[in-house]
Amino acid sequence: MGRSGKLPSGVSAKLKRWKKGHSSDSNPAICRHRQVARSRFFSRPSGKSDLTVDAVKLHNELQSGSLRVGKSEAPETAMEEEVDLAVTEKSSGTFLSGLSDCTNVTFSKVQRFWESNSAAHKEICAVLAAVTEVIRSQGGKETETEYFAALMTTMEAVESPESLAAVAYLLNLVLKRVPSPVLIKKFSDTSKAFMDIISAQASSGSTSALRWVLSCLATLLRKQNLEVWSYPVTLQVYHGLLSFTVHAKPKVRKAAQHGVCSVLKGSEFMFGEKAPAHHPAAVCTAKFCIQEIEKSGGSKETTTTLHMLTLLKDVLPSFPEGLVKSCSETLLRIMTLNHVLVTACAMRAFHSLFHAKPGPGTLTAELNAQIITALYDYVPSENDLQPLLAWLTVMEKAHINLVRLQRDLGLGHLPRFFGTAVTCLLSPHSQVVVTATQSLKEILMECVAPHMASIGSITSAAPGPAQYVTKMFRAVEEGLTYKFHAAWSSVLQLLCVFFEVCGRQAHPVMKKCLQSLCDLRLSPHFPHTAALDQALGAAVTSMGPEVVLQAVPLEIDGSEETLDFPRSWLLPVIRDHVQETRLGFFTTYFLPLANILKSKAMELAQVGSTVESKIYDTLQWQIWTLLPGFCTRPTDVATSFKGLARTLGTAISERPDLRVTVCQALRTLITKGCEAEADRAEVSRFAKNFLPILFNLYGQPVAAGDTPAPRRTVLETIKTYLTITEPQLVNGFLEKASEKVLDPASSDFTRLSVLDLVVALAPHADEAAISKLYSTIRPYLESKVHGVQKKAYRVLEEVCASPRGPAARFVHSHLDDLKQTLLDSLRSTSSPAKRPRLKCLIHIVKKLSAEHEEFIAALVPEVILCTKEVSVGARKNAFALLVEMGHAFLRFGSNQEEALQRYLVLIYPGLVGAVTMVSCSILALTHLLFEFKGLMGTSMVEQLLKNVCLLLASRTRDVVKSALGFIKVVVVVMDVAHLAKHVQLVMEAIGKLSDDMRRHFRMKLRNLFTKFIRKFGFELVKRLLPVEYHKVLVNIRKAEARAKRQRSLNQAAMEEEEEDEEEEPAQGKGDSIEEILADSEDEEDDEKQERSRGKEQRKLARQRSRAWLKEGGGDEPLNFLDPKVAQRVLATQPGPGRGKKKDHGFKVSADGRLIIRETDDGDQVEEEDGTKGEEEEMADLMEDMGVRSKKHQKLKRRQEADDEELEMPPQYQAGGSGIHRPLAKKATPGAEYKAKKAKGDMKKKGRLDPYAYIPLNRTKLNRRKKVKLQGQFKGLVKAAQRGSQAGHKLRRKDHRP
Repeated sequence: MGRSGKLPSGVSAKLKRWKKGHSSDSNPAICRHRQVARSRFFSRPSGKSDLTVDAVKLHNELQSGSLRVGKSEAPETAMEEEVDLAVTEKSSGTFLSGLSDCTNVTFSKVQRFWESNSAAHKEICAVLAAVTEVIRSQGGKETETEYFAALMTTMEAVESPESLAAVAYLLNLVLKRVPSPVLIKKFSDTSKAFMDIISAQASSGSTSALRWVLSCLATLLRKQNLEVWSYPVTLQVYHGLLSFTVHAKPKVRKAAQHGVCSVLKGSEFMFGEKAPAHHPAAVCTAKFCIQEIEKSGGSKETTTTLHMLTLLKDVLPSFPEGLVKSCSETLLRIMTLNHVLVTACAMRAFHSLFHAKPGPGTLTAELNAQIITALYDYVPSENDLQPLLAWLTVMEKAHINLVRLQRDLGLGHLPRFFGTAVTCLLSPHSQVVVTATQSLKEILMECVAPHMASIGSITSAAPGPAQYVTKMFRAVEEGLTYKFHAAWSSVLQLLCVFFEVCGRQAHPVMKKCLQSLCDLRLSPHFPHTAALDQALGAAVTSMGPEVVLQAVPLEIDGSEETLDFPRSWLLPVIRDHVQETRLGFFTTYFLPLANILKSKAMELAQVGSTVESKIYDTLQWQIWTLLPGFCTRPTDVATSFKGLARTLGTAISERPDLRVTVCQALRTLITKGCEAEADRAEVSRFAKNFLPILFNLYGQPVAAGDTPAPRRTVLETIKTYLTITEPQLVNGFLEKASEKVLDPASSDFTRLSVLDLVVALAPHADEAAISKLYSTIRPYLESKVHGVQKKAYRVLEEVCASPRGPAARFVHSHLDDLKQTLLDSLRSTSSPAKRPRLKCLIHIVKKLSAEHEEFIAALVPEVILCTKEVSVGARKNAFALLVEMGHAFLRFGSNQEEALQRYLVLIYPGLVGAVTMVSCSILALTHLLFEFKGLMGTSMVEQLLKNVCLLLASRTRDVVKSALGFIKVVVVVMDVAHLAKHVQLVMEAIGKLSDDMRRHFRMKLRNLFTKFIRKFGFELVKRLLPVEYHKVLVNIRKAEARAKRQRSLNQAAMEEEEEDEEEEPAQGKGDSIEEILADSEDEEDDEKQERSRGKEQRKLARQRSRAWLKEGGGDEPLNFLDPKVAQRVLATQPGPGRGKKKDHGFKVSADGRLIIRETDDGDQVEEEDGTKGEEEEMADLMEDMGVRSKKHQKLKRRQEADDEELEMPPQYQAGGSGIHRPLAKKATPGAEYKAKKAKGDMKKKGRLDPYAYIPLNRTKLNRRKKVKLQGQFKGLVKAAQRGSQAGHKLRRKDHRP
């Protein structure tokens, strides 16, 4: 019998649940029929009863689920979805009818885990119903106290073990909610009743009642106050619970252990204001555990020991310090037995102790240190996988806890552990290497990093904690020797963390390691270059480039005899990791070196050494690329920038090759290096020098061979620098720029460039300057030159976009003027200027109030027409403005639906205008429908749908395209019940499309048909459409059925894979209903289950408890007096591993890389329900409107290609002769081996030997081509036979004398 409590995958989501707040909707307000039924409970009815044998049989079938009423199982079509229709037989019937009418929420778990086929659960429900009836008959209110009293009375009266188990389970539920004073007052009687039942059931074969009574006893003890624990009877009751922690039955034992843990950790007085440090029962619990372990520890039978260790794992952190010491000594003593399972469980107990991070009252720093020292005597062998992993994990937690308790003592123990853990890197098991590395990393981050600031500078001669850190680093540094070469990757990771944590203070002791790393990188074929560069990068970040280059100089000075530059690889490493260092170091060290290398390059170029010149030029350029890193949060901006500013200005103006790098450095310095006010003021002081240089550069025309990228970089730098520039300086620049724009002598390029600069300057000017600028650019809003007009609108856009400051105040004060200007310039606006103009309008509409409604109404026609603009940006802005205008109307009116209706009335006239206006109006309504779908009334949407269906009769493709897009959105956003009324209208409108329209929009129609079929079924849609559409509908049904089957197969495969990989979940602690369901009233079922699992469990236990003895190396005998002989006892069988590799379904190349082949596009599985989300629908809709999303384009093309294959007629294939001849010859497999002057194939050097085969092709599965395929095989075999015969003849000729 399987576990009936575990549900199959996917079933839990389908179970019925009460909706929140609706659990009593089906209960009638009047219950006169129930009252009549109760009154006749003990008397036979006088009239004829409807309760017959057949009615009872029908009732039992309904309860068991074998008969379903209310759902007609219609044959399932390929396209119709299963819709759960709300069909009810009686108003009072629910899926919980007949269980119980108990209203106390304490017993909701019984209802929530209802399982009608379980006899144990039926008994629970029967007891609950009877107790509820008794309480009600006596006028009770169904409180927890009443249920507690009634159940206690019932427990003393019942006799059968099944009823006793049911009562005990219900008591276990209700005791947790009974008020504590009640349980304290009734403790004596209740505990005596529980102990009597425990005594009676202790020798019984059934465990159900016993486990729940133990749980009740634990809850009772947990509710008592501190005074009660001073009575001997309380400890006597607790000892009764404690004695069952070594019970033979697992469920009883687990219930007792869970109860002990809940008493020690969860007693109510432990959370009060005067809570004691430890529970009063902790002492007797510890003594009991020690006594049981010592009683059974020396014998071969270790079951009791393992049970006690399992209990200790949970309760050891709750003991006082003296008992923790005694328990630890006991644990260490039994670990000397070298029993694998005992040692593992003891390690788990220590791990839980350290992981709990107890206070000094439980675990003192001295005791923690003593346990760590003792555990070194139990270091497993480096070849013993699982024990060594457990030891490393326990020691990691122990050291972290020790440093938490006492810093200096903890740091003093770390060097020894580092030495041992580094030795573990020599293990042949990769898991050991990974775990050791991770443990050391964790210790560095948890124990060392928080205390580095207090430790201070670390040198070789420093005493105390500094000395400990030095020893730890030396242990890791030893990993760079050759014997650790297999683990160099892990050693480099450790060094990387060490540099990050300690590099700033400990760099004096790390310089030798930096030199070793550089020498190691220069060794030939070094495989861990990336990890080494990462470690050096961490050193650069923490120590700074100045310290690193003192330890490992670049060895580049421009006077080299050879051009090897062995340490030039340091430059990219420094570039990628330098930050928070001295900017002055770049000025004093790197800048002169770059000048020397540049001079050297120029000298070599003059003498004709082009290659050498290029090398030196590249080196000096690499040095300049370090500058952005030095500008990232530098420490000396206020003192060093003035020495570098002149050089940077010269480089920007005179060195085009450095312009991009220097501009990037300036932007980085402003955004990431000017956090302090003094640094910001210092960099801002040089704005008057840098900005004119940048302005002049941007105003220069781009040369013929140059790219426009440097101009964009310069403009971005200008915008960034303006954020810290004084407003007076910005006003001066803006005034000069305005003069340049108005200058008639300025060329078009100059005027456009200056307008770009004005766009950058405008947001940072004051209100007077902006007002003057507005007067300057206002005439250009109607300029005939499109580029100038666009730039003018860009200036206005930047001013309107400012949320606060002078620009926002200007917009507020000149709002009427701006409105009039934008309306006057409407007719003269060119197409390129539409995007910034619409953006201006968006910002202005956000600031409008109700009195400006006429302005919005005047804008509507322009915005609607802009939805068909050529520019993608203009179309996006048009749709955004439509939505913003809708929000403005919602702000203006109190009733949102009426406000939205007033807004839509402004768009409706476009439906009767010109063709373009009609198409644009439909697009606008479509977008608004999607954005405001929650605010539009059903009648409004229905009216729109009717009008759009009329427009489907248009002869213009644009109008029909827009109308189909609208219908698509309606299908997505409209409720099915309301949409069903208009299905016939929509289908008739689509059915009247002309052949040309139907052919042109076949993909859009196919998409619409699919959605309608999914919502309303295949037969309905087929009946509403003309005959010429039926072939497409059948095709859709087949495609959907195929996709559904594929989804089912994939889902089944995934579930099967998850079941194979997933481990069995841990069972609950004792109050879960699944455990009730697993307890059958028939004990034979339990015995069958135990027998079915018995062999496997015993075999697994034997394997876990087996140990191997590792012999000495060579002829050396094993010395049992060796102190490290315990390391010879292995839990892992020595020798080469025979583990089975997991098959992931992918092939593996020779070097270990996975070979993953992409599947065809046609094999891609559609989404779960065959439907798209609203966001994806909106993306498709925007694409219909011409606003394409890059994210969906690739997927859309792929899907359309798949759909085209279903309907497109076969394309023309070239054939015949003349102009109809095929231009591309189809490649024949194996043609490259064909001999040019002879028959047959020939071998070719460096290639595989030729062989004969017939290529696999899916077309070969066609039965009509079977004969041709058979002929190919016959011909292949005959040719092979002829070749073989010819070869035999030639061989005989060669062997003739």
